[in-house]
Amino acid sequence: MINEFNFLKDGERFDDLEIKGYKIIQNKDGFCFGIDAVLLSSFVVADKDDKVIDLGTGTGIIPILVEAKKEPLHLTGLEIQKEVYDMACRSVKYNNLEDKIDIVNGDIKEASKIFGKGKFDVVTTNPPYMVNSSGLKNPNMKKAISRHEILCNLDDVIREASYLLKQKGRIYMIHRPSRISSIICTLNTYKLMPKRIRFIHSYVDSEATMVMIEAVKGMGEFIKVMPPLVVYEKNGEYTEEVKRIYGK
Repeated sequence: MINEFNFLKDGERFDDLEIKGYKIIQNKDGFCFGIDAVLLSSFVVADKDDKVIDLGTGTGIIPILVEAKKEPLHLTGLEIQKEVYDMACRSVKYNNLEDKIDIVNGDIKEASKIFGKGKFDVVTTNPPYMVNSSGLKNPNMKKAISRHEILCNLDDVIREASYLLKQKGRIYMIHRPSRISSIICTLNTYKLMPKRIRFIHSYVDSEATMVMIEAVKGMGEFIKVMPPLVVYEKNGEYTEEVKRIYGK
């Protein structure tokens, strides 16, 4: 039997992902994954022979969830912060996924140089939402890097995604609705055409708080706006759809 304590460092814990028995290492003083990563992992379309890369993978939550839900051929996570990269590596090892998931320590801005161009069928990313000059920055630098465009910006992420993708490859991104104009313009600049858009609302009568976008490299213009995804019922419980996404 695996001893969980052999995988943990000071301040860390295991969180149960409630799928395939997988668990992930997190640190209470770092940036822990949220519902955005869980929702994005279900929005992704990945076939059995696809190679997938997650840009800015953090603790590896999206590759682990996509492996559990979609079972593509292989997944790679790219993470620049060495401490967070180390946590992701240990989570992959704990779940016996070394043959399915590679975690690489590197800079998103250099991704196409690290891996080569046209090597992947799918790119996933949950990038920093806030431009570097906006909002109050968290004094915890690990959290600030996850939330603000400090080490990379939207153009960096989309440019490198386009370079990494094969023709007709797909990118899946979750972001803030307030930046959708910039997102679509940047996608178009790098020949990535939006195909599916889905807005996420906390409640049925509230404004959208997040948006998920699928774009395809080298395809024509045709966008499908999907029905909104509502997270909570009025009583504060998850909606039935979100319960299904969480496997409840």
